[in-house]
Amino acid sequence: MIFILIVVLIDIMGIGLVVPVLPGLVKELAGSPEAGARMIGVLTAAYAVMQFLMAPILGRLSDRFGRRPVLLVSTAGMALDYLVLYFAPTVWWLLLGRMIAGATGASLTVINAYIADVSPPEERAANFGKVGAMVGVGFILGPALGGLLGDYGLRVPFLFAAGISALSWLYGLLILPESLPRDKRSREWNWAELNPLKPLAALTTYPTVRNLTGVFILVGLAMQVIFTTWVLYTETVLGWTTGQNGIALAVSGLLNALVSAFLVGRAVSAWGEKKTLLVGLGFGVAEFLLLSVAGSGLMLYLSLVVGALTGLAQPAIQGYVSQQVADSEQGRVQGAITSLQSVVGIVGPLLATTVFAAFTAAHTPLGLHFPGAAFLMGAVFMALGIALTLRAFRKNEVLATDG
Repeated sequence: MIFILIVVLIDIMGIGLVVPVLPGLVKELAGSPEAGARMIGVLTAAYAVMQFLMAPILGRLSDRFGRRPVLLVSTAGMALDYLVLYFAPTVWWLLLGRMIAGATGASLTVINAYIADVSPPEERAANFGKVGAMVGVGFILGPALGGLLGDYGLRVPFLFAAGISALSWLYGLLILPESLPRDKRSREWNWAELNPLKPLAALTTYPTVRNLTGVFILVGLAMQVIFTTWVLYTETVLGWTTGQNGIALAVSGLLNALVSAFLVGRAVSAWGEKKTLLVGLGFGVAEFLLLSVAGSGLMLYLSLVVGALTGLAQPAIQGYVSQQVADSEQGRVQGAITSLQSVVGIVGPLLATTVFAAFTAAHTPLGLHFPGAAFLMGAVFMALGIALTLRAFRKNEVLATDG
């Protein structure tokens, strides 16, 4: 576990390093802020497409040939991606780099399989929680360091990220043991299992889960607005530097970690999953409304506090869903939800950056210059999510009564 947790931390730090600086580099190479904003949506969607397609393939490859070689190839691919980004002369080279990163970034599937291999059944949940903690730490340290390095040049964090990815690869090569013995490896290759859309079928198995599908889609679309337009907004409206963005993103990671660690359990115990979910979505509406009109750093940081409380929603809805599903189907249904979120991760960035670009261009719709338009759209998505949640709860109560 120590070996694999270090690999996770280094990999996530590498990802977090580039977040504050990638939008600036894209705008620089694209030639204009509007073209840059649209291209960021394309790059993010391309990453999500490759991750979506490759996750089942990497998982099956690791079943067939072992976890270690797949993790080594994935880590090497991340290092290659960062080098491509560092040297990229055009935005199309950035697209190539992001596609490489998406393909190799799907290795979290293999990491989860590795943990299952080395953990006794009674310790698996706790060990998966440790991975989540490492992801959180990586997303605190990575953006902060990336923002600080970005003040010395937009490409500097990419070189640093390539270095720590190479370090992770070397660490894995020399120290990380194989977790899957040869006698337990799969000897068959089932092509049907490589279909990334197959897991989505699980959403139709349980009507109570199917009724919440729209909520997952709307909330996912809203969150993609923040992921793809935060740095664009702060640079355009507030004139923030990469260092300021890095610090803000690190603070966001810390606040989210605190809410997850100390508030989620208490809220669910006090209110139950249903009320906690609705409260979290309510904070989500408030967060996006604040962001849509934020004209100062103080309002941006206030939105981070409110946004962290939005984090009550995700564990609550997962807890609610887990109560509606048989124990033997938990993994299948949770996998379906993850696949759905991956699809949203393809559509969401394209939609969010298109709206941002349209309302910050020289000629905007209705002549209205409104950089916060994408965030206002996110507030609408969250509000619709609340309406669909209430509708789903009513439908599920009817199903329970009929049952």
